Amino acid sequence: METNRRLWLKKIGIGVAGIGLSNFNSFASPLVSENLNTSIENDAKLIFLRSNENPYGPSPLARKAFVDNANISNRYNWDIEAQIVSAIALKNSVKDENILLGAGSTEILDLVAKFVSIDKGNYVIADPSYDYWTVTLDNLGLTKTKVPLTADKKINLKAMLEAINQDTKLVYICNPNNPTGTICERDSLVEFVTKIPQNTIVLIDEAYLEFTKHQSLSNLVNENKNVIISKTFSKIYGLAGARIGYAIANKVIIDNLANSQSNTNNSVSVLSKLAAIASLKDDKFVSNCYLLNENVRQYTISELQKLNCVCITSNTNFIYFSLAKYDKDYFKQLEKNNIQGGRIYEEQGKWTRITVGKMEEMKKFIKAIQ
Repeated sequence: METNRRLWLKKIGIGVAGIGLSNFNSFASPLVSENLNTSIENDAKLIFLRSNENPYGPSPLARKAFVDNANISNRYNWDIEAQIVSAIALKNSVKDENILLGAGSTEILDLVAKFVSIDKGNYVIADPSYDYWTVTLDNLGLTKTKVPLTADKKINLKAMLEAINQDTKLVYICNPNNPTGTICERDSLVEFVTKIPQNTIVLIDEAYLEFTKHQSLSNLVNENKNVIISKTFSKIYGLAGARIGYAIANKVIIDNLANSQSNTNNSVSVLSKLAAIASLKDDKFVSNCYLLNENVRQYTISELQKLNCVCITSNTNFIYFSLAKYDKDYFKQLEKNNIQGGRIYEEQGKWTRITVGKMEEMKKFIKAIQ
């Protein structure tokens, strides 16, 4: 049985190996006809600058994995579990036992919420930060403690630490932070983690870390048994619609999180798992996405500043900026030009966020708001 499984994995692995990088400008081109109209790519030709998606799409290797293996979508994904878990563990320099898969990091965050809510108490989160997922914590009876950012829109680690009390079940750090794009320096964050009480879980959300040169905190999970790292293939890997993310943590925590998952490591489709495996092999794609994002982000910030919009230094594929001195109706300008942008996150200063798209998209964005 095990021999058959290895042969099958070897067979399907052919579809994700040995592919050269194609022309980078073609990355976002559909694999189907350009004439195919869908609910997303509709006749309005919307420009999507709202959800921090990778505008260049999945890597060529991931696309080939989708196409080459579509015929096995009738099979369950159990036999690929070990392969994807091992690939992720190797990428993060941890053991297989330190990994738990989820349908995007959203499922991981939800599992953490259920785990820490077994006993009632409170949780600590920066404000603003990525808080859509915290509705689960609220619904399960935990009280939210919001800690304001510093004046330069950074997470205030000192104030976060001071906000923790004996009833704190969870501290959440989005690093880099969404929506501000700021990052906690690694040494400061490591020091912060070591000061967290052992009965409090600290969750580090590294969804955007690949847009930086900073090192993950994944090496801390065995030294600090209360640390959970959440990561995703949705951002720089361009697999937001494929829904695959994962947790990195001590084996005891992974086992506890898995207890809340109805089918451990198998909420992700067979094609998404294969695409993720392929994506991990495509370092050139990731490097190119990083460089393109850096270039387009710099252009966009420069143009926004010409329009009297104060911008926060970004470590991500989005920009946080103020509309306080912008003299037009920003959101009406976006609507008139079929551009989907972010909302107002802070009323004081009228702070909003825009995703960094392709250069041609950002030129249209700037033209629309000029």
